[in-house]
Amino acid sequence: MSTEPADQAPRANLGRATRRTLVQGALAIPAAVAAAPAGAQPSHAAAPPLAAGLPGRGPPAYKPAFVPHGYPEKTADLGEVTMNYVVAGSPSKPALLLIPGQTESWWGYEAAIKLLAVDFQVYAVDLRGQGRSTWTPGRYTLDNMGNDLVRFIATTIQRPVVTSGCSSGGVLSCWLSAYAMPGQLRGAILEDPPLFASELTPAFGPSVRQTIVGPIFQRFAAFLGNQWSVGNYAGMAGPAEPPQNVKEYDPEWGRAHYEGTVAASCPHDRMLAKVKVPVLLTHHGRTVDEATGRLVGALTDLQARQTGAIIRKAGQPFDYVSLPDAAHAMHAAQPERFATVVRDWAKKLPA
Repeated sequence: MSTEPADQAPRANLGRATRRTLVQGALAIPAAVAAAPAGAQPSHAAAPPLAAGLPGRGPPAYKPAFVPHGYPEKTADLGEVTMNYVVAGSPSKPALLLIPGQTESWWGYEAAIKLLAVDFQVYAVDLRGQGRSTWTPGRYTLDNMGNDLVRFIATTIQRPVVTSGCSSGGVLSCWLSAYAMPGQLRGAILEDPPLFASELTPAFGPSVRQTIVGPIFQRFAAFLGNQWSVGNYAGMAGPAEPPQNVKEYDPEWGRAHYEGTVAASCPHDRMLAKVKVPVLLTHHGRTVDEATGRLVGALTDLQARQTGAIIRKAGQPFDYVSLPDAAHAMHAAQPERFATVVRDWAKKLPA
């Protein structure tokens, strides 16, 4: 197991592969969206029709039709939000909490759950503003979303858990490693998390506006609007119909990242200095687009090194695995590989 990121991942075909997995992986946004002109303006006349909306979601949501999946869905009343989740596996097994990335609902983990349920009791959630969980206009922050998960662990899982989150969910897995209640976490897995790179003014390396996803979030704000108040997905130069996971997503999430409000009260360097449990960071494909200078990946090697340095300074074990050929959402693209990483690392943790 590697303990330090190399200065640069292999570049052969990496830019194209990483761009594809970032845009079509956890984000699952068609590649054409990323190619839409940055200065394009939304056409309200072209907006698709809005459906009647869902309870607790405020303005009407764009075609809020859900599709069936392989596990029965449940809900937990956490106060401000009702959190949607699934659970699989025996309660006699260690508990594992899976936290999806931005624009991803719990079912992005569906193939991985089947594999992991052999060794864990697996919980997978929809974060606020995604899937069937409550949308909360104006309240998409790391602290609010993290505290939702603290309440979920306390009221629903009710025992120590290993967390694994991808992308923005990986940042929240890190948040839990720092700020969860004493005894709630055994360890935290961060699957290709945009630490520092999802902040507006990070302590190290490029900001969210210097990454490939920054312009996508900006277009979400312009063409979709908070709670789909604009709803002009076709105007983003992609297909007329958004994919299912994007239909289940409040675009204000993206605005909160692009404008910096999501982490305004939670600087990543300060969060990392508070980590209290062992952490594993898996770092997937990354490179820099030479034409634009944008980061094509979740975080740079510098940002990964600084993450490890801060966690170790806090006195906690930090494992780093470089997987430059892995998709951003490895759990969806390569569930067997993801399950092996999770299973092998969790075995090392104290009971």
